[in-house]
Parts: sequence; C-alpha cells; structure tokens
Amino acid sequence: MVFLSPALWIRTRLTDRFWRKQEVLQYARHFRGRKNRCYSLAVRAVRRSWVYATNARSLKKRNMRELWVTRVTAGTLEHGVKYHNFISNLYKCQVELNRKVLADMAIYEPKTFKSLVALAKRRGEEGLVAAKEGKEPEGIFSRYVPYS
Repeated sequence: MVFLSPALWIRTRLTDRFWRKQEVLQYARHFRGRKNRCYSLAVRAVRRSWVYATNARSLKKRNMRELWVTRVTAGTLEHGVKYHNFISNLYKCQVELNRKVLADMAIYEPKTFKSLVALAKRRGEEGLVAAKEGKEPEGIFSRYVPYS
C-alpha cells in the first residue's frame, strides 16, 4: 500500500481507542454471554477478574501451607507424635526443613520421615528428663549455650 500524503496515511490508521478496546476484549474472550463481546460489560468483568486473580495469589499460598500442615500432621500421628511437638522439637534440634519438604517426605520417603519423627520424639523425651533436673539436654540434640 502506497501513501501519497501524510493525510492519507493518518486516515488509513485505526485509532488508538480501537486497539485499547481490542485489548480489553481479548482478555474477556473466554467469558460467557455478552461480557466477551460488549466493551462496556467486558471492562467491568475484566477488572473484577483481575481483582480476583490478585486475591487468589495470596489465598493459594495459604491453602498450600494448610495442605502441607495437614499432611505432616497425618504423618506424625501415624508415629504417635503431635504436630506442634514434632515441629518444635525439630526446631530445637536445628533441623531446618520447611513444611513443604516435610510433607513431601511424609508421602514419598516414609522411612526418612520416620527417622525425623524418632529424632523429635527422643528430643522431647530428653527435654522432659532434663526439665526435671533443671538443665537443657546435651549432646547431638542441642547446641544450646546458656547465658552466663
């Protein structure tokens, strides 16, 4: 296409408004009803969908953590330890595995998870014995250095 003058070139160009509307309608293509064809309805629907998407990103993180906690709880109850005791005793043993890794271990590596539960259980028992004596358990379970 040959343009003989700038005026003809400007007349052939579609307006920016057209392309802005097309972009919004492109985001709304998968919606049902008139929302995917009518611009005024599509703008509201697209804006609302973006709000939902923003909120869903934080909800997804929360739901995944809840799932991991549920899986670890189920794994620990199989071995006779409560979840909060398991987590706190692992923390005291300086085992820094997050809940996602612990949940995967509970499902795919049950022997490793069982050894972690045994470690936490033993740490809890030694902690109870040491509490009666008034001191922190020593050895591989703790690097606790009391302030002097």
